[in-house]
Amino acid sequence: MFSKAEEETVIAKNLKIEGTVTAEGKVRIDGKLIGDLTCTSLVISENAEIIGTITADTVVVDGGVQGPIKGGDVILKSDANVVGDIHHTALTIEKGAMFDGRSKQKADPDSETRKKLYNKKAESDKLNVVKTEHAA
Repeated sequence: MFSKAEEETVIAKNLKIEGTVTAEGKVRIDGKLIGDLTCTSLVISENAEIIGTITADTVVVDGGVQGPIKGGDVILKSDANVVGDIHHTALTIEKGAMFDGRSKQKADPDSETRKKLYNKKAESDKLNVVKTEHAA
């Protein structure tokens, strides 16, 4: 009937949950959660609200969040209202989104490779610099 990839846990519009929630796979919040949430992928609907810490690989916020977000790809949609720090690999903030907090980018595996290539190029550029003097 449903494949594992299509399964989704939903906190419905008129549902309020208090406590820690841990789920495998995708979670969609249409209601209110007061507590910490850990999952693989999270979508917070326009009128939904989370008060607590969010930990997920992918986070899409179109509602309200009060608390830190620890994610890989974090997207704040135009109706998002986030108060809290965001630790991310990639952060997208659409026009109209409200964000009050600090953004801290986590190093992705490729960033170390980019740093090494940049440093090698900088060293190479230093070696290729030749000073010239002009007579006046």
